[in-house]
Amino acid sequence: MPAALSRNLTTMPKPTSQIRAICLLALMSLLAATACRSTASLPAASLADGPAPSAGTEARLRSDIAYLADDAREGRETGTPGNDSSAAYLARRYAGMGVPSPLPGADPAACRLDVAASACVNGYLQHFSSRSAADAHSGRPARSTQNVVAVVPGSDPGLRGQILIIGAHFDHLGRSTDGALDPQAGDAIRNGADDNASGTAAVLELARRFAAHPARRTVMLVNFTAEEQGLLGSAYFAANSPLPLDSVQAMMNFDMVGRLRNDRLIVYGTGTAAALPDILESANSPTNGDPALDLSPVPDGYGPSDHSSFYARNIPVLHFFTDVHDDYHRATDDAALVNYAGIVRVVDYAERVARNLADRPDRLPVIAATQPAPVAGSARKSGGDVYFGSVPDMGAGTGKGMHLSGVTPGSPADKAGIRTDDIIIEFGGTPIDDLYSYTDALRSHKPGDSVKVVVLRAGQRLEMTAVLVARGDR
Repeated sequence: MPAALSRNLTTMPKPTSQIRAICLLALMSLLAATACRSTASLPAASLADGPAPSAGTEARLRSDIAYLADDAREGRETGTPGNDSSAAYLARRYAGMGVPSPLPGADPAACRLDVAASACVNGYLQHFSSRSAADAHSGRPARSTQNVVAVVPGSDPGLRGQILIIGAHFDHLGRSTDGALDPQAGDAIRNGADDNASGTAAVLELARRFAAHPARRTVMLVNFTAEEQGLLGSAYFAANSPLPLDSVQAMMNFDMVGRLRNDRLIVYGTGTAAALPDILESANSPTNGDPALDLSPVPDGYGPSDHSSFYARNIPVLHFFTDVHDDYHRATDDAALVNYAGIVRVVDYAERVARNLADRPDRLPVIAATQPAPVAGSARKSGGDVYFGSVPDMGAGTGKGMHLSGVTPGSPADKAGIRTDDIIIEFGGTPIDDLYSYTDALRSHKPGDSVKVVVLRAGQRLEMTAVLVARGDR
């Protein structure tokens, strides 16, 4: 999840309806022709980079996360060789599944045994330059980077012109302390196994399943870069989609799905279309001996991840998320800590939701937001440079206060006596209604300030005093 959420999600113009129609017709003709290509015609390199096709779901997820979160990728920061090699890996994985790309200029014939693997890889990459607010403020130049795009054509001639987007960001912080919650670790590699190799691996697995059994609608798979810079990759894609966004049924986003605990899955965007709550509930059933998931629906379609770029363009969205944890945006977010069996459960559930969205006969009318997207991201979670140590429950309802899913040991919150499941209702004299008002209250203070914190604990009002510290201190 990003350090900041850009407000400028709708500044680039959309193509005209005539151009969109022409592009859609041409691209769908291309996709129909390429959908039946045999993977035997793909370059050997593209077939060797992923797990064997016969491997089980968990083994495939482990293999993909192991590659992306390996120290060799140095944390996949946007504009670095590790990010570029990760994009190339994703392109080769799609090619190895026989899933083509819809990007203009992509030549499916490039994926031949007698053509260099780079020719095939480049057909999947949407190149652009990104420059975050932090880069601009620091005088750093724009970064050359790329999204990765693939598509599984729909099986129904009457519906394949409509699209379900399934996406996840693959970038992370790398060695940068920008947005890191452990600045004291300096230039240590922050591998981002959960954030967001986990969501990237989930999208790859869903791509494999839809390639094997296509849906009625077309499914477009997108791996975004520059999410940690402020959703720049998804904002660029939404403004430059190779298929028209007015044909999109919905967008499903996966960001941090690698730490399933107590069967609890948070789903943002449940209020962006009237049918979504019933779709989510009907897909949630016990499977393979596991209980049904404990769903925590959040109606808001905006939030600190890439689905916001699509909801800003009036597209229904769902964002799957297994909550923050103590390794978030730290060098300790490694592959060994991922709950792989948990990701399998999330993928299995998400596939049922996706097939409902992709196969249902009707379009989903969007429920537009009544207010603009809030500024969000790690600054919204952490309060910038001042540190308290509370872990917000990102799936909590809209009742008064901010519910806590945890408290960091040794933090000012812990020392003040704040506990897991407390609900903060006042911070430094400011009433707290939700995560956003809490963050604004926290950011109004500085390290060393002594603040009164009022919480509800099992219905009882309690007052405590905490001394704030600088981020990275205890």
